Amino acid sequence: MRFIHCSDVHITDDYFALPLRRLGWRRWVALAELTVGGRAKRYARAPHALSAIAREVQRHTADHFILSGDLTAYALDSEFRGAREALGSLADDPRRCTIIPGNHDVYTPGSHQKGRFASHFGHLLESDLPEYRREGAFPFVRLVGTEAAVVGLLSARVPLTPGLSYGVIGDAQLEGLAALLKDPRLDGRAVFVVVHHAPLTRKGQADHWHHGLRDAQALLRLLPGPRYAVLHGHIHQRYHHPATAERPHIFGAGSSTEAGHEGYWLIEVAGGQVLGGQPQTPAL
Repeated sequence: MRFIHCSDVHITDDYFALPLRRLGWRRWVALAELTVGGRAKRYARAPHALSAIAREVQRHTADHFILSGDLTAYALDSEFRGAREALGSLADDPRRCTIIPGNHDVYTPGSHQKGRFASHFGHLLESDLPEYRREGAFPFVRLVGTEAAVVGLLSARVPLTPGLSYGVIGDAQLEGLAALLKDPRLDGRAVFVVVHHAPLTRKGQADHWHHGLRDAQALLRLLPGPRYAVLHGHIHQRYHHPATAERPHIFGAGSSTEAGHEGYWLIEVAGGQVLGGQPQTPAL
Protein backbone atom coordinates (compact mmCIF):
# COMPACT_ATOMS: atom_id res chain seq x y z
CA MET A 1 0.00 0.00 0.00
CA ARG A 2 1.08 3.57 -0.68
CA PHE A 3 0.35 6.74 1.27
CA ILE A 4 1.07 10.33 0.30
CA HIS A 5 1.82 12.70 3.17
CA CYS A 6 2.04 16.48 2.81
CA SER A 7 1.65 19.42 5.20
CA ASP A 8 1.71 23.18 5.78
CA VAL A 9 0.33 24.22 2.41
CA HIS A 10 -0.63 27.72 3.66
CA ILE A 11 -3.16 28.88 1.08
CA THR A 12 -2.95 32.68 1.41
CA ASP A 13 -5.53 35.34 0.56
CA ASP A 14 -4.63 38.86 -0.59
CA TYR A 15 -4.60 40.49 2.83
CA PHE A 16 -4.10 43.98 1.47
CA ALA A 17 -7.35 43.75 -0.48
CA LEU A 18 -9.32 43.01 2.71
CA PRO A 19 -10.71 45.50 5.28
CA LEU A 20 -8.42 45.79 8.31
CA ARG A 21 -11.45 45.55 10.59
CA ARG A 22 -12.24 42.12 9.20
CA LEU A 23 -8.70 40.87 9.77
CA GLY A 24 -8.50 41.56 13.52
CA TRP A 25 -5.44 42.49 15.54
CA ARG A 26 -3.78 39.07 15.41
CA ARG A 27 -3.66 39.17 11.63
CA TRP A 28 -2.46 42.79 11.74
CA VAL A 29 0.60 41.48 13.58
CA ALA A 30 0.93 38.74 10.97
CA LEU A 31 1.13 41.30 8.13
CA ALA A 32 4.79 41.78 9.01
CA GLU A 33 5.41 38.08 8.43
CA LEU A 34 3.56 38.25 5.11
CA THR A 35 5.53 41.26 3.86
CA VAL A 36 8.91 41.72 5.52
CA GLY A 37 9.15 38.02 6.28
CA GLY A 38 8.29 37.13 2.69
CA ARG A 39 5.58 34.57 3.45
CA ALA A 40 3.09 35.95 0.90
CA LYS A 41 5.66 35.68 -1.90
CA ARG A 42 6.75 32.17 -0.91
CA TYR A 43 3.17 30.88 -0.98
CA ALA A 44 1.82 32.85 -3.93
CA ARG A 45 1.54 29.64 -6.01
CA ALA A 46 0.46 27.37 -3.16
CA PRO A 47 -2.95 26.50 -4.73
CA HIS A 48 -1.20 25.39 -7.92
CA ALA A 49 1.30 23.27 -5.97
CA LEU A 50 -1.42 21.70 -3.80
CA SER A 51 -3.45 20.78 -6.89
CA ALA A 52 -0.35 19.17 -8.38
CA ILE A 53 0.19 17.11 -5.22
CA ALA A 54 -3.45 16.01 -5.27
CA ARG A 55 -2.93 14.75 -8.82
CA GLU A 56 0.06 12.73 -7.64
CA VAL A 57 -2.33 10.44 -5.76
CA GLN A 58 -3.48 9.19 -9.15
CA ARG A 59 0.02 9.10 -10.66
CA HIS A 60 1.34 6.91 -7.85
CA THR A 61 -1.94 4.99 -7.50
CA ALA A 62 -1.71 5.88 -3.81
CA ASP A 63 -4.25 4.32 -1.48
CA HIS A 64 -4.62 7.33 0.80
CA PHE A 65 -3.70 11.02 1.02
CA ILE A 66 -2.78 12.65 4.36
CA LEU A 67 -2.39 16.37 5.07
CA SER A 68 -1.14 17.11 8.58
CA GLY A 69 -2.44 20.65 9.05
CA ASP A 70 -1.89 24.32 8.23
CA LEU A 71 -4.06 24.47 5.17
CA THR A 72 -4.27 28.25 5.54
CA ALA A 73 -2.08 31.25 6.24
CA TYR A 74 -4.23 32.70 9.04
CA ALA A 75 -7.57 30.85 9.09
CA LEU A 76 -9.64 33.05 6.77
CA ASP A 77 -12.75 31.42 5.35
CA SER A 78 -11.55 32.29 1.86
CA GLU A 79 -8.29 30.42 2.49
CA PHE A 80 -10.15 27.28 3.56
CA ARG A 81 -12.25 27.54 0.39
CA GLY A 82 -9.07 27.87 -1.65
CA ALA A 83 -7.59 24.75 -0.07
CA ARG A 84 -10.75 22.76 -0.74
CA GLU A 85 -10.84 23.90 -4.36
CA ALA A 86 -7.15 23.07 -4.88
CA LEU A 87 -7.66 19.54 -3.57
CA GLY A 88 -10.66 19.00 -5.83
CA SER A 89 -12.58 15.74 -5.64
CA LEU A 90 -9.86 14.10 -3.53
CA ALA A 91 -11.11 16.01 -0.47
CA ASP A 92 -14.66 14.72 -0.97
CA ASP A 93 -13.91 11.15 0.05
CA PRO A 94 -12.89 10.10 3.60
CA ARG A 95 -11.89 6.73 2.14
CA ARG A 96 -9.10 8.44 0.18
CA CYS A 97 -8.21 11.46 2.30
CA THR A 98 -7.36 12.43 5.89
CA ILE A 99 -6.82 16.06 6.93
CA ILE A 100 -6.35 17.56 10.39
CA PRO A 101 -6.07 21.24 11.41
CA GLY A 102 -2.80 22.97 12.25
CA ASN A 103 -2.15 25.96 14.46
CA HIS A 104 -2.58 28.37 11.53
CA ASP A 105 -6.07 26.91 11.00
CA VAL A 106 -7.12 28.02 14.50
CA TYR A 107 -5.14 31.25 14.42
CA THR A 108 -7.86 33.39 15.99
CA PRO A 109 -10.48 32.65 18.66
CA GLY A 110 -13.19 33.50 16.13
CA SER A 111 -11.96 30.98 13.57
CA HIS A 112 -12.02 28.30 16.27
CA GLN A 113 -15.38 29.26 17.78
CA LYS A 114 -17.04 29.32 14.35
CA GLY A 115 -15.67 25.89 13.51
CA ARG A 116 -14.16 27.21 10.31
CA PHE A 117 -12.01 24.14 9.63
CA ALA A 118 -14.93 21.79 10.23
CA SER A 119 -17.24 23.80 7.98
CA HIS A 120 -15.02 22.89 5.03
CA PHE A 121 -13.39 19.61 6.09
CA GLY A 122 -15.59 18.23 8.86
CA HIS A 123 -16.71 15.30 6.72
CA LEU A 124 -13.08 14.08 6.83
CA LEU A 125 -13.24 13.83 10.64
CA GLU A 126 -15.61 10.86 10.49
CA SER A 127 -14.40 7.80 12.40
CA ASP A 128 -14.70 4.10 11.68
CA LEU A 129 -14.37 3.49 15.43
CA PRO A 130 -16.18 6.47 17.01
CA GLU A 131 -16.26 4.95 20.49
CA TYR A 132 -12.66 6.10 21.00
CA ARG A 133 -13.36 9.80 20.52
CA ARG A 134 -12.47 11.84 23.59
CA GLU A 135 -12.24 15.49 22.48
CA GLY A 136 -14.82 16.37 19.87
CA ALA A 137 -13.99 14.34 16.77
CA PHE A 138 -10.57 13.26 18.09
CA PRO A 139 -9.06 10.78 17.95
CA PHE A 140 -10.73 9.60 14.79
CA VAL A 141 -9.81 6.41 12.94
CA ARG A 142 -9.84 5.46 9.30
CA LEU A 143 -9.38 1.79 8.38
CA VAL A 144 -7.61 1.69 5.02
CA GLY A 145 -7.86 -1.58 3.16
CA THR A 146 -6.84 -4.57 5.25
CA GLU A 147 -3.28 -3.50 6.12
CA ALA A 148 -3.41 0.00 7.59
CA ALA A 149 -5.21 2.45 9.84
CA VAL A 150 -4.93 6.24 10.00
CA VAL A 151 -5.56 7.98 13.34
CA GLY A 152 -6.10 11.74 13.51
CA LEU A 153 -5.18 13.71 16.63
CA LEU A 154 -5.69 17.37 17.50
CA SER A 155 -2.65 19.27 18.83
CA ALA A 156 -3.46 22.75 17.46
CA ARG A 157 -4.74 25.23 20.05
CA VAL A 158 -5.70 28.89 19.73
CA PRO A 159 -2.52 30.76 20.76
CA LEU A 160 -2.64 33.23 23.62
CA THR A 161 -0.70 35.61 21.41
CA PRO A 162 1.03 35.45 18.00
CA GLY A 163 4.45 33.85 18.40
CA LEU A 164 3.24 31.10 20.71
CA SER A 165 2.59 28.07 18.53
CA TYR A 166 3.18 25.07 20.76
CA GLY A 167 0.86 22.07 20.60
CA VAL A 168 -0.88 19.89 23.17
CA ILE A 169 -2.70 16.63 22.50
CA GLY A 170 -3.96 16.28 26.06
CA ASP A 171 -4.63 13.38 28.42
CA ALA A 172 -8.10 12.66 27.06
CA GLN A 173 -6.98 12.05 23.48
CA LEU A 174 -3.94 10.08 24.61
CA GLU A 175 -6.18 7.85 26.71
CA GLY A 176 -8.46 7.34 23.71
CA LEU A 177 -5.47 6.47 21.52
CA ALA A 178 -4.14 3.99 24.09
CA ALA A 179 -7.51 2.25 24.23
CA LEU A 180 -7.83 2.26 20.44
CA LEU A 181 -4.45 0.62 19.93
CA LYS A 182 -5.68 -2.39 21.95
CA ASP A 183 -8.72 -2.89 19.73
CA PRO A 184 -8.45 -6.23 17.88
CA ARG A 185 -9.76 -4.55 14.71
CA LEU A 186 -6.31 -2.94 14.42
CA ASP A 187 -4.46 -6.24 14.71
CA GLY A 188 -2.12 -6.80 11.78
CA ARG A 189 -2.44 -3.21 10.54
CA ALA A 190 0.25 -0.56 10.23
CA VAL A 191 -0.91 2.50 12.15
CA PHE A 192 -0.30 6.07 10.99
CA VAL A 193 -0.88 8.65 13.73
CA VAL A 194 -1.35 12.12 12.24
CA VAL A 195 -0.65 15.15 14.44
CA HIS A 196 0.32 18.66 13.43
CA HIS A 197 3.17 19.41 15.87
CA ALA A 198 6.50 17.60 15.69
CA PRO A 199 7.40 15.03 18.36
CA LEU A 200 11.07 15.49 17.42
CA THR A 201 12.99 18.00 15.32
CA ARG A 202 15.15 17.06 12.36
CA LYS A 203 18.07 16.69 14.81
CA GLY A 204 16.08 14.21 16.90
CA GLN A 205 15.54 16.66 19.75
CA ALA A 206 12.50 18.16 21.43
CA ASP A 207 11.35 21.37 19.77
CA HIS A 208 11.46 24.73 21.60
CA TRP A 209 8.90 25.21 24.39
CA HIS A 210 7.00 27.91 22.48
CA HIS A 211 6.83 25.84 19.26
CA GLY A 212 6.92 22.16 20.13
CA LEU A 213 4.55 19.37 21.09
CA ARG A 214 4.31 19.51 24.88
CA ASP A 215 3.27 15.86 25.34
CA ALA A 216 5.47 14.36 22.63
CA GLN A 217 7.08 11.72 24.85
CA ALA A 218 3.71 10.51 26.12
CA LEU A 219 2.65 10.02 22.49
CA LEU A 220 5.81 8.21 21.40
CA ARG A 221 5.66 5.79 24.33
CA LEU A 222 2.36 4.46 22.99
CA LEU A 223 3.83 3.63 19.57
CA PRO A 224 6.88 1.34 19.76
CA GLY A 225 8.38 -0.11 16.61
CA PRO A 226 7.97 -0.18 12.82
CA ARG A 227 4.29 -1.02 12.89
CA TYR A 228 3.70 2.62 13.78
CA ALA A 229 4.47 6.01 12.22
CA VAL A 230 3.80 9.57 13.38
CA LEU A 231 3.13 11.94 10.48
CA HIS A 232 3.46 15.64 11.29
CA GLY A 233 4.03 19.11 9.90
CA HIS A 234 4.64 22.46 11.65
CA ILE A 235 8.42 22.37 11.17
CA HIS A 236 9.08 23.45 7.59
CA GLN A 237 11.67 20.76 6.98
CA ARG A 238 11.20 17.36 5.36
CA TYR A 239 12.80 14.50 7.30
CA HIS A 240 12.37 10.92 8.46
CA HIS A 241 13.49 9.28 11.70
CA PRO A 242 13.31 5.49 11.18
CA ALA A 243 11.58 3.40 13.81
CA THR A 244 13.41 1.74 16.65
CA ALA A 245 12.20 -0.95 19.03
CA GLU A 246 11.01 1.80 21.41
CA ARG A 247 9.87 4.47 18.96
CA PRO A 248 7.78 4.74 15.76
CA HIS A 249 8.81 6.10 12.41
CA ILE A 250 8.55 9.90 12.41
CA PHE A 251 7.87 11.66 9.11
CA GLY A 252 8.02 15.45 8.93
CA ALA A 253 6.43 16.59 5.69
CA GLY A 254 8.00 20.04 5.65
CA SER A 255 6.05 22.77 3.89
CA SER A 256 4.77 21.06 0.78
CA THR A 257 3.89 24.16 -1.27
CA GLU A 258 6.62 26.64 -0.31
CA ALA A 259 8.33 27.98 -3.44
CA GLY A 260 11.52 26.04 -4.11
CA HIS A 261 10.71 23.40 -1.49
CA GLU A 262 7.57 21.77 -2.92
CA GLY A 263 7.27 18.10 -2.08
CA TYR A 264 5.77 15.28 -0.04
CA TRP A 265 6.40 11.78 1.25
CA LEU A 266 5.42 8.60 -0.56
CA ILE A 267 5.26 6.00 2.22
CA GLU A 268 5.07 2.25 1.70
CA VAL A 269 3.26 -0.29 3.87
CA ALA A 270 3.41 -4.08 3.57
CA GLY A 271 2.68 -6.94 5.93
CA GLY A 272 1.28 -4.60 8.56
CA GLN A 273 4.58 -2.70 8.82
CA VAL A 274 5.67 0.77 7.69
CA LEU A 275 8.59 0.05 5.36
CA GLY A 276 9.81 3.62 4.86
CA GLY A 277 9.28 6.51 2.53
CA GLN A 278 10.69 8.37 -0.43
CA PRO A 279 10.60 12.19 -0.73
CA GLN A 280 8.90 13.28 -3.93
CA THR A 281 8.65 16.49 -5.93
CA PRO A 282 5.32 17.16 -7.68
CA ALA A 283 5.07 17.75 -11.42
CA LEU A 284 4.24 21.47 -11.32
